[in-house]
Amino acid sequence: MAKKAPRRTAERILEVTLELFNRFGEPNVSTTLISAELNISPGNLYYHYPAKDELINSLFDRYERALGELLNASDGVRDVEDAWFFMHTLFELIWQYRFLYRDLNDLLSKNRRLETHFQWVLKNKTRAVTTMLDGMSRAGVVSIDSREVEATATSMVVVLTYWLSFEYVRDPRKALEPEHAQMALLRGAHHVLNLLVPYLEPGQRMHLLSLVGAYDKNDN
Repeated sequence: MAKKAPRRTAERILEVTLELFNRFGEPNVSTTLISAELNISPGNLYYHYPAKDELINSLFDRYERALGELLNASDGVRDVEDAWFFMHTLFELIWQYRFLYRDLNDLLSKNRRLETHFQWVLKNKTRAVTTMLDGMSRAGVVSIDSREVEATATSMVVVLTYWLSFEYVRDPRKALEPEHAQMALLRGAHHVLNLLVPYLEPGQRMHLLSLVGAYDKNDN
C-alpha cells in the first residue's frame, strides 16, 4: 500500500491542477495555489512535480495520448452523422483540456516542448480530417476536388484549434464555465462542419441543417 500512495498523490495533483488551470487559466494559477487547494505542503508538491512546467507537460501528455486515440476514429467517418459525432467528441476532449487552448500562444512562447508537440497535434488533426474527407468522398456524400482537400482540411483544423478562443472573446466571463460547455461544443462542431456544406450532396446537406436546427432549439 505504501508504494501506491505517491502515485495517488501525483494523480490528485494533476486532477486538481487541471481543474484550476481550466477555471482560472494557467498563467493565473501558482504552485502555491495548487498546494493550498490540495491542502498539502509546497514541498510535497515539488516532490512530485519540481516545476510548474512539469505539471503542464504531464497534463499535455495525457491530452496528446487521448487525442491520438480519438483521431484514429476518423477513418470510420462515412456521412454527416458520423462526422458530427466525431467532431463533437473531438471538441469534448479539447474542452476537457481547455486551458491549453485558452492560453495556447502564451504556453507555446514559454514552453519549447509544447511548441514542438503542438506542431505534431496540428499535423495529426489535419491528417485525420483529410482521412475523414476521403472516406466521405468514397461514400459519395461529398464531392470535392482533390486540389481543395488540403485547404479545406486546414480551415477545419483552424476552427478546431481556435474555436474556444473565439468563444472566450464573445463572453469572457461565462464562455469557459462548465454550464456553457454543451452549447459551445455544439457550435464548434457546427462551424467546423459548415465548411463542408458546399461539397455535401443535397440529402446530407439537409441532414446537417436538421442536426443544427435540433440543437439550436435546445439552446433557446
